[in-house]
Amino acid sequence: MRKVDLCLSSEGAEVILATSSDEKHPPENIIDGHVRIERLVIQSYFVQTLRIEKSTSQEPVDFEHWVERDLVHTEGQLQNEEIIARDGHATYLRFVIVSAFDHFASVHSVSAEGIAVSNLSY
Repeated sequence: MRKVDLCLSSEGAEVILATSSDEKHPPENIIDGHVRIERLVIQSYFVQTLRIEKSTSQEPVDFEHWVERDLVHTEGQLQNEEIIARDGHATYLRFVIVSAFDHFASVHSVSAEGIAVSNLSY
């Protein structure tokens, strides 16, 4: 099986909801395009604590806590956070900025490497 970036719109990824955004930078910008995620790479700015929740439901409901990270403050440059995933079966991911280093924080890109699976009966 080949590993692909599962956060591309060409792979079927889409933004379901964003609670905060800027009209010049819509939430869909984080995805330039049923999986088992093995590695996540997140580029962000001023994010202090990031929580990632996942759901294996057919609809974006029943999210469970998956990963929570405290990120390092990087003045003037993007934060690059790599997460090696455990138990990465998911149909939906929810990214929650729990706290920030400033009044404005942003997520610039999300890359999820893994394997597409035909069903989630694991």
